[in-house]
This record gives sequence, C-alpha cells and structure tokens, in this order.
Amino acid sequence: MSNDPLLQPFQLKHLTLRNRIIVTSHEPAYPEDGMPKGRYRAYTVERAKGGVALTMTAGSAAVSKDSPPVFNNLLAYKDEIVPWIREMTDAVHEEGAAIMIQLTHLGRRTRWDKGDWLPVVAPSHHREASHRAFPKKIEDWDIERIIKDFADAAERMKAGGMDGVELEAYGHLIDQFTSPLTNELDGPYGGSLDNRLRFCLDVFRAMRARVGNDFILGVRYTADECLPGGTGASEGIEISKRLRDSGLIDYLNVIRGHIDTDAGLTDVIPIQGMANSPHLDFAGEIRAATNFPTFHAAKIPDLATARHAIASGKVDMVGMTRAHMTDPHIVRKIMEKREDDIRPCVGANYCLDRIYQGGMAFCIHNAATGREETMPHRIPKAAVRKKVVIVGAGPAGLEAARVSAERGHEVVVFEAANNPGGQIRLTAQSERRREMISIIDWRMGQCEKLGVTFRFNTWAESDTVLSESPDVVIIATGGLPHTEVLSKGNELVVSSWDIISGDVKPGTNVLIFDDAGDHAGLQAAEFLAKAGANVEIMTPDRSFAPEVMAMNLVPYMRSLQKLDVTFTVTYRLEAAEKSGNQLIAHVGSDYGGIAKQQSFDQIVVNHGTIPLDDLYFELKPGSKNLGEVSYDELISGAPQSVERNPEGAYQLFRIGDAVAARNTHAAIYDALRLAKDL
Repeated sequence: MSNDPLLQPFQLKHLTLRNRIIVTSHEPAYPEDGMPKGRYRAYTVERAKGGVALTMTAGSAAVSKDSPPVFNNLLAYKDEIVPWIREMTDAVHEEGAAIMIQLTHLGRRTRWDKGDWLPVVAPSHHREASHRAFPKKIEDWDIERIIKDFADAAERMKAGGMDGVELEAYGHLIDQFTSPLTNELDGPYGGSLDNRLRFCLDVFRAMRARVGNDFILGVRYTADECLPGGTGASEGIEISKRLRDSGLIDYLNVIRGHIDTDAGLTDVIPIQGMANSPHLDFAGEIRAATNFPTFHAAKIPDLATARHAIASGKVDMVGMTRAHMTDPHIVRKIMEKREDDIRPCVGANYCLDRIYQGGMAFCIHNAATGREETMPHRIPKAAVRKKVVIVGAGPAGLEAARVSAERGHEVVVFEAANNPGGQIRLTAQSERRREMISIIDWRMGQCEKLGVTFRFNTWAESDTVLSESPDVVIIATGGLPHTEVLSKGNELVVSSWDIISGDVKPGTNVLIFDDAGDHAGLQAAEFLAKAGANVEIMTPDRSFAPEVMAMNLVPYMRSLQKLDVTFTVTYRLEAAEKSGNQLIAHVGSDYGGIAKQQSFDQIVVNHGTIPLDDLYFELKPGSKNLGEVSYDELISGAPQSVERNPEGAYQLFRIGDAVAARNTHAAIYDALRLAKDL
C-alpha cells in the first residue's frame, strides 16, 4: 500500500473511490446530436484508463428544452441518450473508475435564439452580461416543470449506469435562485435565504425520490460570489450547512466567484500567469465548517498542491481537470513513480477558450486529447527502425522528435539557434506567459531520455541533411514575421517580434497595427506601454485580438487598460511615410469612405509569419513523395503511403508554421499525426 495521500481510497456513501483525484464535470463540446458518441466516449474512457478515481462528464447537460446549450452540451432531456450513456459508463467501469454526470438548467445563462427559440427563464428580468439574453421572470408552472425535468434526467442517468449526478448550481438557474442579486421573486421562492434555497432543495427532493438512496447526488455551487450584494462567504457557509443538513446530498463541490462576465469566469477558473489554487483555502474553510465530503477544483495543475490539499484535510477529493486534458495518465504515472514524465498543464486555456467560441476543447500541447479515436496518447514502437532528420526545434520539431523517438527511430534534430523553443521562447518573454516554456522543457526532457541527438547553432542546408542518409526528413523551420503589408513604407515599420525580443527599442508614441489578432500584438503592446510609451492598437476587424479569445484576454485587459492603451477597431493602416522624426500613418477602412492621417514615432505591424521554407523546396525533388501529404490518410490517422518519385531516397514532410502561419496546437498536431506512423 502506498502512503501517498493522493493514492488513498475514499468512501463516498456506498461508493469506494480508488484514489483522491477526480476529473470534475466539464463539457469538451464533443457531443454529436446532443449524444455522447464515439469521440466523447473515447475521451472519457482514456482518463479512466489513466487511473483517475472518478470522472465527471457532461458539464451542464441540459435537463429542459428551454435550457438550450450555448456550446455543444449533452441533451439529458432526451430518452435516446440512455443507451449512449450506458456504453460510456460500462466502458469507464471496466477500467476501474467511477463516473458521474452533471445536470443543469442554464436559466439566463443561455440565449433565446438557440435550440427551439424558447424564452430564457430566471428569477428576475436581469440579463447575464456574457450571454446577453433578457430573461422572462420565471412563473410557478415553469418551476414545477423544471423540477420534474431534473428528476426525469436523473432517472435517465441512473438507467444509463451512472454512479451519480451532480447539480451545476453556480451561475446557472439554481444559483440564480439562491443569489439575492438575481432573485427578485416573492415567496415561497424569493426573499429570505430559506426561500431562495428552496428551489435547489426541491430539485434534490424530486431527484432523490426518483433515484433512491443508492445513488450519489452532489452539488457544485458558489459559496461566495465575490460580488457586492451577492452571496457572501458567511452566507455561503450557512448555505453549505443547510445543504449538508438536508439529508438529500452526499458531497459538496465548492466554487468561489461568479461567471456572468469573462473577467469573473477567469477568476473562477484561472489561467496561466494567475495564482495556482486560489480558492483551495476557502474550500478548506467549507470542509472545516461542515465536516462533510468536500470536492474542489480550480487551477490545481501540480501534484505538490494536490497532495497538500488532501494531506491537510482541506478537501476529500481534488480535481485536476485541465491537467487531465493535458495528460490523462497522471495517476498511472504516479503509481509507476514516473512523475517527471507527466505532461504539464501550462494554463494556456486553449481548451476552455475554444469552447466559449463554439469549438471543441483541445489541449494546446496534447493533440491526442479529444482525438482518441485516431491519435494515441501512448506511442507504439515501429516494426522497422529508421533514421529521422528534423530541422527546427520549436514545438512542431520537438513533438516530431519525441514521437519519432518513442517509435524507436534514430532521431537527429538541427536547430539554428542555441536553444530550443522557436516562437514559444519569444512568447515566454512575457512574465505572465512564462509557463508556456514548459511545452518545450517537457519535450526536451522526453527527447533526452529517448536518446534524440540535437545539433544546436547549426544552420541546416540540403547537404547537411543529406549527409545523415535519412529515411525521413521533417522540416519544422517555422516562419519569420510578415510585415510587407502596406502599399508603401514597409521599410519604416517593425514587427511585434522586434519589440517582444528587445531587438528594437520602444518608441514613445506607438501605433500597433494588429492584422493577426493573436497574442503577439497584445504582448508587444504590453511591453511598449510598460516602457512608458503611449500605445494605440488598431485593427481592421470589428473586434480586437480575436485569436486570443475571451479568458486569455482578461489579464491583458487588466494590464493594458491600467496603462491607458487605446483600442481602435474597424480601421486599416494602408501606408506609412517619414516626416522629419515622425512617421505618418495613412489610415483607411474596409467599410470605405475614410482617409485620415495620424502621426507616430514608431509603427509596429503584427501580421503573422511567412514560412521559412527554402530548405523544404531544395529537398523536395529528391524525396519519394515529392513533399505530398495524403489528406485522407492524415485525417483518418493512417500512415502516409504517397510515393510519386521511385528514385527518391527519403520521405519529406513540413509541419507547423513552415507550412503556413497557424498556432502552437496546429504545429504539435501536425507533428503527432505524421510521426506516429513513421
């Protein structure tokens, strides 16, 4: 028996959990037609294979038709979900893990123009800022209907083999009843705390009556909204005690904060550059006050913090949810004493930000997550050992090297710089984004264990590559900043990279023309503004920095607004010219009818990268595939079989920004799906 606090079992009512680590409910937005089909099931089962004690799935599965998902959630109000749930629960149980599901009614946290175009309901007419819908004030018949919907959905989940159901209260309809900020009803469901809490307890009573006592029921709720006039910490502790004393539930899952704005959501679920485990001590206060099974998750990415959470008695089960998106096999690696091999969550929040823009959740540096049907988390050995030469040690090149070496191949990597990392090393220059370097450090550690040969400070040319007699050549040389975007004056501008790297001294009155909308533009703005410059960010788009996405934007705005940075949308920098010691910016608009001039002493252009691809084209004629990639094979996860040149000596591929300007995840995904079959 291990003495590791994380590996101790926990008895939750009749259910024995094999350790203290859980994946809390979250919606990866993988459903098909509202059902947890192949992709969803494979993703969920992988975490069970990795050793987690309990995986909670389907964050915010909808119990009612007037709770339409604003991202791709499960539809728990449909009877047809039961067999799909059963397939998933059976598969998870076979791997030794428990499984629960989260049910909700979104209340005002949705939109009326989704789903069946039914009015949004809430205990007041107050709109939620994030989703913008003005709700209908809920009526008595709505309350009766929704309580029955919760009970029906819980019964479906039990029929599907779930070990339990968790109610999602925080920010959703149940919390909208509980909070004095959002409940303007008269009794019996409004006014006093007893009345405001009544809806939650009525829902639990209806579910318990339907599912019986041999079924786990829990609640994920906010015990402190951190909002003036809202539920405060002292009232939250009282709510916690009343939930415990109801005799209806089996555990508390504690949240602190509010999610009605992007800023509030980001404080509840912090991202990189923000403090780790900011609400753990508060969860411990709830645990101490209630002496009741308590769960908690909020940016607990490392095992040291997770162990402390359990060993100190702050919580009974610790959630490492985003960490398990990055590495689903955390528990297995703990048990095998391979903690150094755990792929670290870097808090980039690519997973959640994609969901809130209507996409699927993908980890920024584990491209197998969410693609378990075609991409492996554990790389199998190849039947034949080959020589693989990779040019470039950025994220794409290092992933290609790691995967190729896991396959058992001999791998040589050439890198022109004296350090690995590529653009990520530039990104990590920002204090708030320094965690990104772990993407590189983890891969370097894995490559060193696997015997990969690195040749730094080496500008690889075709002769350099061919002298290695490679079977496979992978070009991962990335790109260089693209600033040739003006009708005249391109020689007068600098790139965002120039500013971030420190190669160019900041000006005093600076225009950043951001036509890429990614992190680099905002990073450059922050460097400049902190150096004392007056900064204007201009974009031709109707919103700025769309590639940064909502939660990642929050820390930038908190910094840049304090530094008085100006944001200008729907205007395009068309040309620049020199006038004395000033630069004249000629500004127009894609909407037409605008031609104005502004004066600056520095103009920064952020327009992505141009591929550094000369070496690829030099090597292309000598390759077997002439550089061609079968997209059908790539998409299906099959090995590349293209052979266009029988005289060719090697397969040739290029990946990442050496193909086109994209992002870190795309670069790593390119590498994984090509190298996994070499």
